[in-house]
Amino acid sequence: MPATDLGTALLRRLDPEIAHRAAIHAARLVPLLAAPKDDPALAVTIAGLTFPNPVGLAAGLDKNGEALHGLARMGFGAVECGSVTPRAQPGNPKPRLFRLVEDQAVINRMGFNNDGLEPFAARLKDRPRGVPIGANLGANKETEDKAADYVTGLKRLAGLADYFTVNISSPNTPGLRALQGREALDDLLGRINEARPSDGAPVFLKIAPDLIGEEIGMIVEASLAHRIDALIVSNTTLERPDHLKSSFKGETGGLSGAPIKPFARRALQAAAEASQGRLPLIAVGGIDSGAEAYERIRMGASAVQLYSALVYRGPSLVTDIKRDLLARLKADGFTSLSEAISA
Repeated sequence: MPATDLGTALLRRLDPEIAHRAAIHAARLVPLLAAPKDDPALAVTIAGLTFPNPVGLAAGLDKNGEALHGLARMGFGAVECGSVTPRAQPGNPKPRLFRLVEDQAVINRMGFNNDGLEPFAARLKDRPRGVPIGANLGANKETEDKAADYVTGLKRLAGLADYFTVNISSPNTPGLRALQGREALDDLLGRINEARPSDGAPVFLKIAPDLIGEEIGMIVEASLAHRIDALIVSNTTLERPDHLKSSFKGETGGLSGAPIKPFARRALQAAAEASQGRLPLIAVGGIDSGAEAYERIRMGASAVQLYSALVYRGPSLVTDIKRDLLARLKADGFTSLSEAISA
């Protein structure tokens, strides 16, 4: 067993939140070696940014940007940190993070716990340059004008991240998902558009998997109208499939991991049908193998993101997925990943 996977197995013996902190500390200690070069066939360009491979780290693991250098050396094609809110906040009461081991899943109701913008900005000043680093923006729980918090985050971090993600899909901050309605969305995205960084850093929008096709179609059109550069599909779900086995299945919060696959696929399909290639898509949710990553790419995603699967498979999963993607591209006669998107 590789040392990294042995470490993952040991971490799973700890309380989930303690293990999370330990994983961040461990990531900071990744040897100071450059990650192996990716095959050029895996490179993809999204909104003018070159991703050396399509396998990114989703937001939520490194909430405060503490381990960016170590995470970038693990072979990801991009690393997204956050969610960060303007003011530091403790998040929801503990316990708030649960492993559903029998289901290869996680439920969280963290509530955007983070150190706030200033420490986050200080760490981003020293961000690694080998892969795109994204900053996932959130809103404080007590803020009435949620859109203002996103604008504040975007302005404060301008020039410090390679791209920004406006996260309006977490189920753990009251009122946040209401921003996915058309009137509120137009207001938010209009204000985001006005506050865009002068360096041209792209802005992505992250949506929930619980939306119906018509709602996703509306979000695609609003995103295009306000120059959003890509859509991240999708966040955790509030759904609870009947087949869940874990005793934690009744916990409130967002479900992620293997059981979310059908919801995330359905949302991606709706986004692909609505966008018709006009808006790049990044797939998240239940991606735990090269086969699943390739399926999402063939459905229309330009890239994928991982998080919950790393809890069970460890960081070697990144290399495994990239190796499998290359084999599948070759088997299907593609010379580059870009050729496989929506193929």
